[in-house]
Amino acid sequence: MLGAIGLDERQEAVYRALVAAGAAELPDLAHRLSLPEADAERVLRRLEQQGLAARSSARPGRWVAAPPGMALGALLSRQRHELEQAERASALLAEEYRAEASEPEVHDLVEVVTGAAAVGRRFHQLRLGAASEVCALVTGGPIAVTGMENGSGAWAASNRAACRVVVERGVLSLPSGVLELSAALGRDEQCRVVDRVPAKLLIADGATAMVPLTGRGTEPTALVVHASGLLESLVGLFEAVWRQAVPLRLGEGGCGVREDVAGPDPTDLEILSLLLAGLTDASVAKQLELGLRTVQRRVKGLMELTGVSTRLQLGWHAYERGWVARSGPPGTSSAQVAEVR
Repeated sequence: MLGAIGLDERQEAVYRALVAAGAAELPDLAHRLSLPEADAERVLRRLEQQGLAARSSARPGRWVAAPPGMALGALLSRQRHELEQAERASALLAEEYRAEASEPEVHDLVEVVTGAAAVGRRFHQLRLGAASEVCALVTGGPIAVTGMENGSGAWAASNRAACRVVVERGVLSLPSGVLELSAALGRDEQCRVVDRVPAKLLIADGATAMVPLTGRGTEPTALVVHASGLLESLVGLFEAVWRQAVPLRLGEGGCGVREDVAGPDPTDLEILSLLLAGLTDASVAKQLELGLRTVQRRVKGLMELTGVSTRLQLGWHAYERGWVARSGPPGTSSAQVAEVR
């Protein structure tokens, strides 16, 4: 708990024990903490340097705890001062970086990051550092990079930034695929689905992109692309895939159902959304933990509600009635409904 102000676990344990006792002899303190006396003494000396403990002037060998309010307050003040200095230094470095990046050298436009740990750190740095928007393409294929999981949750932006994610249909078949997407929609993130995405891709604030490279028998590697024509192409790729993707609607929110007209309930809308995403009836039943006949009965009910005889027509009516959002070329998503059997 006190690690934020520079104490490790052993130092915190010794200080807490000393505070509880008020004052203690070295052998007694070492016995209470099951520490060798030499180790306990080293910790006490370190606490003394930090102003948290002092040797008693009246009784040699006895240690006294410094009042926590005063001693810990001093450490907190020092920590705040150091953080403020680090923040100012960060701002100056950021300004210097922006000045240098206005005309970057050609060889500085693309970074090659190698190794699972290094790629994972760089990925999280870009994702959490985004200020306005994170855009991502997520594939269903495995990739051995720490922090770049197959589900959508790992690609979420920080609380400050908006998030648009396109997942390929295979992600919905993963054990936690629908659960993660439901959580993402609950965070007001925008999620869409396509048959396949060209590659994994992360774009932070439209200024930096990350593309993991996969190769059999090789160490995980990724490219980090800075402002350039290549970055503009990657942004264009994402926007093209986004336009063609089917919006995913799960749960009760954002479904566009009019309350004054009889319409599908939230479960019907979940079923319809997953069918539009291309899942089979059996896959929908498994994802929503429903019986296959229940799914088929509800689909039949939706067809009766709209007065149609085919699933192709059901897709068109779903868009026309506002049950789902329209995106991509006319007929794209409704055709996917027709393919579901």
